[in-house]
Amino acid sequence: MSVVNHTQFNYAVFLLTGISGQEDVRLWIAIPFCLVYIICILGNSIILFIIKTDPSLHEPMYIFLSMLALTDLGLSIATTPTILGVYLFNSREISLHACIAQIYFIAALQCTESAVLLVMAFDRFIAICNPLRYASILTLPRIGKMGLVCVLRSVPAILPLPLLLRQFEYCRGNVLSHSYCRNEDIMKLACSDTRVNSIYGLSIEILTMGLDSLLIFLSYMMILKTVLSITSHTQCLRALNTCISHLCVVLLFYSPEIILSFLHRFAKGASPLLPILLSYIALLVPPLMNPIVYSVKSKDLRARLIRVFSKGRAHS
Repeated sequence: MSVVNHTQFNYAVFLLTGISGQEDVRLWIAIPFCLVYIICILGNSIILFIIKTDPSLHEPMYIFLSMLALTDLGLSIATTPTILGVYLFNSREISLHACIAQIYFIAALQCTESAVLLVMAFDRFIAICNPLRYASILTLPRIGKMGLVCVLRSVPAILPLPLLLRQFEYCRGNVLSHSYCRNEDIMKLACSDTRVNSIYGLSIEILTMGLDSLLIFLSYMMILKTVLSITSHTQCLRALNTCISHLCVVLLFYSPEIILSFLHRFAKGASPLLPILLSYIALLVPPLMNPIVYSVKSKDLRARLIRVFSKGRAHS
């Protein structure tokens, strides 16, 4: 389906693509995606339920964790149904406006998640480097304002990207290389000048996720400096142990994104399958693993989870 605009085809519908060459086994590929989606929704929903219903978990670290779980839920809902539609039902068509909306929500939610990871690093920094003032610095009203800033930073910063995409003419085909919409993917199909979009997208990525990762790195350098000054070996390990969950989550979030950015800009001759797999990892693994990492590493959260499931078994 297309419309004619100034003698050029301006496509109104795009076609999503699964993993190239694996069309015959797309139903088998859909199974792990279904499992990932179910675990993401259930895991993050359970984390939110436990933190909301247990007053003893209404502490800064767990409130920030609930913000992370909300963001991960949003990412899963915004992307995985489209992916499942391609692999389960071969539903490949997506309108231009729906595609642009998906790009916006993915970018805004990832930007928000990056900001949440930064405030979580700040939480660990205050807890270890200035524990006596921890409660007075991270009050509930201040935590609420920090969460609001995370959202308000992302929403207007990402908004110009879809607005620019709407202005382009698309006449180089309408087949996308992923089973969900990506900004880089759709720009390749535009016959308009996309330099402004490319420069703005890269600038926003550097000023948000790039700056966030740098500040997280600096905060951990200061945490490490403080921890190494502790004379007691046991207290030193205990302090570091409180950061392991957050460090794992940070690595899960930033590593695939950094590798993807490198591949898009410097590894043009790489296998086309590699960026597709990495894009799935970047999009699906953090929402899947974040609740698992915190449930395994946090004794309080693990105890509440065991209690909830024990009550469920007792009632059944």
